[in-house]
Amino acid sequence: MLLIVVGHLLAGALLVRLLAPDFTADMIDKATSQLTVIVTTYEEPENEPEPVINEEPEEGAAAAAGREAEAREQAAPENPLPSPTPIPEAASTGESNAAGASDSGDGTGAAGEGLGTGSGRAGRGQGGVPVTGPSVRSGVIDSARDFPIPEGGRQIRDGTSVTVVFTVGVDGRASDCSIRDPGPDPATNALVCPLVIERIRFNPARDALGNAVPARYGWRQDFFRRQ
Repeated sequence: MLLIVVGHLLAGALLVRLLAPDFTADMIDKATSQLTVIVTTYEEPENEPEPVINEEPEEGAAAAAGREAEAREQAAPENPLPSPTPIPEAASTGESNAAGASDSGDGTGAAGEGLGTGSGRAGRGQGGVPVTGPSVRSGVIDSARDFPIPEGGRQIRDGTSVTVVFTVGVDGRASDCSIRDPGPDPATNALVCPLVIERIRFNPARDALGNAVPARYGWRQDFFRRQ
């Protein structure tokens, strides 16, 4: 319905424009003559200077006078005199090595008992001097079977020996082994210490009280000449 009404209005306006063009112009002039347009302008305010905050005082100006300071009273601490230590009374009787004050002190004195053993023979450390040296308990090293034939044949080491030294611990095992007297074959020399540590077990050394103590010991590996 709205489209039909608008269509009729447009058609009527078009007919009026075609049939009476002067009528349309007069109507527009009359309508515009009744309109009044008022334009109002505003004046822009002048830029006011921004206020200055925290202005610095002029150079060389003196500050305000402060209050007069008053010193706080101070009292020196009291220094009490040390109390005198009484001198112990000396005993007038008794032997020179046991005489002294009549009161007992923390020490044992000349004739008292100490906390130690006194003899130095019952400590927890090993500390004892071996009286009985180590000895072989078990194990054997075969000079022919446990050592490979050296380069050049067995005759190179026949009739020779290798001596090593080591420490026998309280458990009867060898440790800290080194060669003292080597033989002519380096490969044979290098095998003696590992074989002693692995194969041989020892009775440990004993001190005067029968305690097992570590001690140095030696082993000589002989290579007999074959007939």
